[in-house]
Formats: sequence, C-alpha cells, structure tokens
Amino acid sequence: MLQIDKFKIVLLGCLTFAASCQNQNKDMSKTEAPVAKKVVKELVKHDDVRVDNYYWMNDREDKEVIAHLEKENAYYGQMTGHTNDFQASLFEEMKSRIKEDDSSVPYKQNGYWYITRYELGKEYPVYSRKKESLDAEEEILFDCNILAEGHEYFSLSSFSISPDNTLAAFSIDTVSRRKYTLQIKNLKTGDVLEDKVDNTAGNSVWADDNKTIFYSKQDDVTLRSDKIYKHKLGANEDALVFNEVDETFGAYVYKSKSKKYIIIGSYSTLTTEVRTLKASDPDGEFKIFSPRTRGLEYGIAHYENDFYVLTNKDDATNFKLMKVAEGNTSAENWKEFIPHRADVLLEGIDIFKKYYVISERKNGLNEIKVVRWDGSNSYYLPFDSETYTSGVSANPDFDTEVLRYRYNSMATPSSIIDFNMTTKEKEIKKEQEVLGGNFVKENYIEKRIWAIARDGVKVPMSVVYHKDTKLDGDAPILQYAYGSYGATIDPYFSTVRLSLLDRGFVYAIAHIRGGQYLGRPWYEDGKLLKKKNTFTDFVDCSKFLISEGYTSPDHLYAMGGSAGGLLMGAVVNMAPELYNGIVASVPFVDVVTTMLDDSIPLTTGEYDEWGNPNEKEYYDYMKSYSPYDQIEAKGYPNMLVTTGLHDSQVQYFEPAKWVAKLRELKTDDHILLFDINMDAGHGGASGRFEALKEVAKEYAFLLDLEGIID
Repeated sequence: MLQIDKFKIVLLGCLTFAASCQNQNKDMSKTEAPVAKKVVKELVKHDDVRVDNYYWMNDREDKEVIAHLEKENAYYGQMTGHTNDFQASLFEEMKSRIKEDDSSVPYKQNGYWYITRYELGKEYPVYSRKKESLDAEEEILFDCNILAEGHEYFSLSSFSISPDNTLAAFSIDTVSRRKYTLQIKNLKTGDVLEDKVDNTAGNSVWADDNKTIFYSKQDDVTLRSDKIYKHKLGANEDALVFNEVDETFGAYVYKSKSKKYIIIGSYSTLTTEVRTLKASDPDGEFKIFSPRTRGLEYGIAHYENDFYVLTNKDDATNFKLMKVAEGNTSAENWKEFIPHRADVLLEGIDIFKKYYVISERKNGLNEIKVVRWDGSNSYYLPFDSETYTSGVSANPDFDTEVLRYRYNSMATPSSIIDFNMTTKEKEIKKEQEVLGGNFVKENYIEKRIWAIARDGVKVPMSVVYHKDTKLDGDAPILQYAYGSYGATIDPYFSTVRLSLLDRGFVYAIAHIRGGQYLGRPWYEDGKLLKKKNTFTDFVDCSKFLISEGYTSPDHLYAMGGSAGGLLMGAVVNMAPELYNGIVASVPFVDVVTTMLDDSIPLTTGEYDEWGNPNEKEYYDYMKSYSPYDQIEAKGYPNMLVTTGLHDSQVQYFEPAKWVAKLRELKTDDHILLFDINMDAGHGGASGRFEALKEVAKEYAFLLDLEGIID
C-alpha cells in the first residue's frame, strides 16, 4: 500500500497505563527516594548558558550510572511491593482474555499461503506457509520461540521470500537497539547460509534472479538508515548502491506490488525522493524518479506502464494522486488523477488488476473507496460509527477481486474482512476473540466529543466507558495522546483496557494537533514553531472533561509515550494541578540537548519536526517548552516514568535526568517512581505475554491511586 505516513508508532496506549499510589505514602514514609549526585555541566549555545547537573548520566558503560538506575528500580519495588499480588492477578486476568493458540488469517502470495500463529504457553510467533492449498502440509519458516532461546530480548523484524520460493532473507535483533542482523535461510534444507550482515535496518528485498538482495544499513552511532547495499549470495563484500549523504534524510528499499521495480526511497519530514530499478536488472543503475525539492513529498505505486504518485505538489496540503508514464517520470510530467480536496486527506492507494482502492480520512474518520480502472463503478464501504478504525490490510495478490480490510472500534473487537469488489459480498475471515466469558459489546458506551481549545479550534476526543460508570464528576479518566510526526492514534479496541473499564475507568484518546486526525493541516499546526498547540490542546481537553462534569482533578490521569512522553512532560509543567497521576513512557524530555547532539540516534532527521536548535529562533522556542529545562520548584502530580536501558530512539538518560531533577526541585509529597527495564529498548519487553507484566505494573499503580485494589 502506498501511504504518506512514514512514521509508525507503537500503540503504547493499548498496553501501557500509569498511576501512583496515594495510600502508600503513609506506609512508605520512611523509604528514601534515590538522590542523584550533582555534577555541574554548563551547556552554552547562542550565548545562553544552561546548567545540567545530571549530564553525567549519559554513559551507560559507567558503573555509577548503572548503580543509580538499580537504586531507582529498588525504590520502585519498595514503593509498589504491596501491589505485587494485585499485579499478578491483573496479569492473569489480561492474559486470560487472549487466545494463546491463535493464528492470523492466511494470505496468498506467489503460490503459497502464509500464516502467523501462536502456540499455547509460548511467547513468540511461529511463521509458516502452505503450498497452493490451506489443506497442504505446513512448512515452518521460523519458530521464534526457538530463535529466542538464551536471549532476554528477541525480535524478528521481517523476512522476505525469494521469487522462486526457495530462500528467505530475515533480520533479528537480540539487544533491542534496533540493530538487525540479516541472514538467509534455505527453505528446502532448513539450513541458514553463511551470508550474514550486521547493523541493518531490518528490511530486505530480492531481485528476480533469486540471488541478489537489496537492504538498508544504519550508521553505527546515529542509527540513521543511510545506505542501500546489494548483496550477492556467497559474496564476501557487498556493493554500495546508494548513500544518503544528507544527515536530515533516511533511506529505505522495497519492491513494487507489481514486482517490476526495486525502489529506493529517501525521506525527511518535509521532503522525499525516489529511485527505481527494474527487478529483472539487479546490476543496473537506479534512476531518480524525480529530483528532491524541499517541501515536495511523493510516493509511488506501479501499474501496467504507468506510475501513480501520491504527492503534495502545488500546495496540495492534503495530498492528491497524479499519473506519469514509465519513460519520463520527473515532476513536470505528472498529470492529475485525483485532485486535492481541502476537506479530505488522501492517505494511500492500493492497486489491483481491475480496481484501485483509495484510503482517505474525512472529519477524522477512515474511508475506503473502491474504483474500477475502466471508470464503470466506484463506491465507498459503509461505516456508521464515530469511534472506529478501518484500513486496508495485507493485499499482496495483484490479480484478485477480493479486498482484505480490517475494522474495529473502541467497543468492537477487531475483524479481518474479505470484500469482493465486484459482487460487494463480504466475509468476516476472523473476529478477535475475547475469552473469559465476561465481555459483552453492549456493556460499553463509545462516543466522540469535542473540546474547544484556547484559540477557538475544536479538538475531538474518542471516549469509551462501561455503561454502569456514572459520569458524575468523580469518574476516573485516563486521557491518552501522542501528537507528533503526523501520526494519528485512531480509536481502537483493546482487551487489556477492559481491566480499567470494568473497574469504572473512562478511557479517552485526545486527537490533538501534531497528528493528522483532521488532515495534514492538523499536523502542520502542531510542529516546529507551532508545537505548543499540541500541549495546550491536551490541557484544554483535560479542562473540558472537568468542566463538563466527566471527572475532577482528583480523578484525572494522563498517559503518553516517546514523543507522547514529551507531551506528558510539557503538560505537567504547564498545568500540574489538573492531574492526579501521570505516566510518561520512554519520554523524550531533554529536547534541546538531544536536538543539539547530532551523534544521538535519529536527531538530524528530526530537524523538520522540532526545528534545528543551532538556529536561535528554534533554540529559544524549544527551550520554552522542553520538560527538562522547564522544571520548577512547585508541586507535580503523582508520576510513573518508564524507560529501557537499550532504547535507541529515546535514550535512557533523558528520563533518568528528568526524574533526578524533578526529585531535586518538586515541592509536593506525591510519588515519583522510575522503572527501568535493564534488558529492553524503546518498545519494552519482547515476549507476547511478558509485555502484559509491564501493563499490570501500571494498571496496579493507577488503580491503587483510586483505591481500587480487588
């Protein structure tokens, strides 16, 4: 599927929650919180001096740093030990709703049906396939439970099957730094070949000759994916085919759905550039599709003798679709195919032999439009909710009339649906099972509400709660948001969340500026020198929930992770009085220092999102909201902060320093806890059920604060 969103985020809101413990203060009053030593470090830029007393924490190899983190973990354990049994019961409760021996809906590609399944009591997936028929003998491709043995963390990033179906290129990470080792498996013999490439970005594609692989490699320090290599089976040295020298860009490689082209993409927040090579000519030269122009974004899909270009060309803020012949693909030759619409965000196109399928977003809601190539018919799939998520699923088969899509809502479990685009008949291939026997969809109320931001803009929220929960001003609410990179957190169903809803919590997703819920302008109005709109939107949504009698500051909680953790850090500086508890997961909180350090992974590629602080205007603006820089001697809510020692996206030392400085300056007696996973990275624990243990910690913390320990 051709999409405009380049940033994917882990929906931490599905698995993470937060709180702190109100009643335990008295019991734990003699427990001393860790106090970090202070070593004065002056950071000077633009004649401005910032003093960072905790800069020394930046070295994960320093034994003193590790000792301090271990003290924080010990303190966390002491302060939450009384909830250990409750955590265990919550874990079992959440786990009991999930079907352990589950499997995906098979999809067919190049003569094989591919299946992902889980086995009873095991943490990791098993990937398999069956030739031609689902009744054929199963062929195990990868049993990740075996591959993960001996590792605290394991991730199989992806695998790519050769055109003749005999080889699989696959990538694994056992450290959680997102540095993947690329290897090749012979699917006939089961042997893993000697070919091995370290420090890749995790993806790879095959040329038509079944012996040439293209893959992306990362800078060893910054982890920026900047080089595309060509590997020949058995070769000792790989050929560099593309080097992205602009430090604000990253690079990736993929194969067109038509299988005709290998495509290299270069991207920054504002600009893209594409190169193409026929898959039948792996030793040929990649050709620039259209030269990069700052501010011009485009992505391509191939069909017959033409390319279809999803782009913002000519101020098409919400994107439009253009068409160009294979021979001369530069931008001046693009012809309009679907025009720009001010009220509709064009998100993607899927191409089939007889149809193309358009993914759109209007008034915040997903829409799927089916169109015949010959123009004889077009229509939208019908959806009748305001709190749903729908989107095109895996459709690798080009020559089919069946569209596979997914649907769920905040109260409706996820379904995978096969829709015949000719007959309009649909078949639900799989509906998510909620085990345990207690879930009844009709017991939950879901709706969309609109808050008024301080500048008059209407900000939507998707809300779900149990029908027995009274919205009388005392209902506990967990408010979640992300709000960066144009990444939209759509309303989604979560079996895990039921443990909150069934205990009287309301769950609210605030669709704040910085995401693309209301189109591309919604994103543009929440980044760079307008970034504070993201934070004030969230605060104004909180004020709305209180003023409208949904809850009160004694029962309002907020949660966000990564860039959403930055959001949490900003709102507790701006309006700490609104919240009883906050969770900040892997939070990006030392914005200025990180954005000034181009050796830190991902920094240079972020300039178009946050601004480049080497320029004084952006430096001053960043500093004015940076959570670490804006900590004051005042009261803060109860807070839980989490991180992973090996996080490659938000380094562990950002939250470590933030917590230390909060401990130093805050004037309240609320709880501040810091939980560090010493084995994991940005996404937390890798096992299917191990991740639930982290959720159980946060649930118990939140429910304990509300006095709901059962």
